[in-house]
Amino acid sequence: MTAAPETLSLDYARALDAADELAGFRDEFVFDEPGLIYLDGNSLGRLPKRARARLQDVINHEWGRRLIRGWGDGWFTAPQRLGAKVARLIGAQPDEVVIADSTSVNVFKLALAALEARPGRHVLVTDDLNFPSDIYLLHGIARLRGPDYTVAVVRSPDGLTLPPEALTAALTPDVAVVALSHVAFKSGFLYDMAAITDAVHQAGALMLWDLSHSAGAVPVALNACGVDLAVGCTYKYLNGGPGAPAFLYVRRDLQAQLLNPICGWFSQKDQFDMALDYTPAPGVGRFLVGTPAMLSLAAIEPGLDLLLAAGIPRLRAKSMRQTQYLIDLWEAWLQPLGVTLNSPRDPAQRGSHVSLGHPDGLRVDRALIETMDVIPDFRYPDNLRLGLAPLYTSYEDIYEAMQRLRRVLVERRHEQYPLDRPAVT
Repeated sequence: MTAAPETLSLDYARALDAADELAGFRDEFVFDEPGLIYLDGNSLGRLPKRARARLQDVINHEWGRRLIRGWGDGWFTAPQRLGAKVARLIGAQPDEVVIADSTSVNVFKLALAALEARPGRHVLVTDDLNFPSDIYLLHGIARLRGPDYTVAVVRSPDGLTLPPEALTAALTPDVAVVALSHVAFKSGFLYDMAAITDAVHQAGALMLWDLSHSAGAVPVALNACGVDLAVGCTYKYLNGGPGAPAFLYVRRDLQAQLLNPICGWFSQKDQFDMALDYTPAPGVGRFLVGTPAMLSLAAIEPGLDLLLAAGIPRLRAKSMRQTQYLIDLWEAWLQPLGVTLNSPRDPAQRGSHVSLGHPDGLRVDRALIETMDVIPDFRYPDNLRLGLAPLYTSYEDIYEAMQRLRRVLVERRHEQYPLDRPAVT
């Protein structure tokens, strides 16, 4: 569909911002570079202003004054308390989510626990749209379990989406666990969680979802979909800070059936008895391992509170409008310049980032960052990812970013950059 001419003006973008009921949340975040357009919230969310004050309080009062007494003042239960807030964002019960470790460590714990809960089954299924780290972990688990265990990687026919029939064809009686990302990290493709989870259950397997690119941006209904297990990070749309601890979810009725393969003292029942024999703690707490990183945990909470105040339905509605607005601008300005759309057209199948393809995408990315004050990111082979965080991304941000991207291409600014690959993209 071709955008109407009036929608291609800066005045139109500003009118959308004026009508945006979530616009006030933008003031809750730090903007130290007024001219910078930040479209990488799908990799690292902006700093909430309240997080600065919260960390100062933890450092000066809780740690500085209370010292080790802080553990009795709320540190000890922080993983469960914050997990209960995450649960409200992902459609789970408060006692089904805990903050712990990294996303990768949580994938390892839950995938291996699921595999051990399906004795006699030897296959872990994923797809080639999944985040590579998750796939590495599954292969590592299979290697640890022995030569009888394998990982089946379902191939996407277009590199963007995964038809349901492609996955169901892989669901043989030997499958123990299926692990997928709810939103594909390259294309932004949003899976049908309910349908896939149901198909996996019909095959007698357990379902593990990675919510890293969906939690805080799109509706997630773990309980309603009957999901068994899930993981996710807190530093993208949850705005918890770089390297912030991750979360994991275990459905309540499965908690007593699954064992944490990394037995640590925070997952030990009656841990201060210091018994030498390990007895797993009840509930989701059995999937903790070691001492929580309290400074990092404290930084997570302000972002969670802002998301809960905004509400996922309103955030999702704005995200869908903004990604469609970006695609309208792409179609009018960038498609004629050879830029492809590497995300689904259907907003119901799209998360909160849009990928645009260009043969010189990496150099275009560098030109945007270094000469145009726009920060997206790049994923090989040709994906320029534009992450829209509806809590703080404005329509004017989108308009200006697309204008500047068009200038890079028209003025061939990207051609000044070498073809060598930098260490970080």
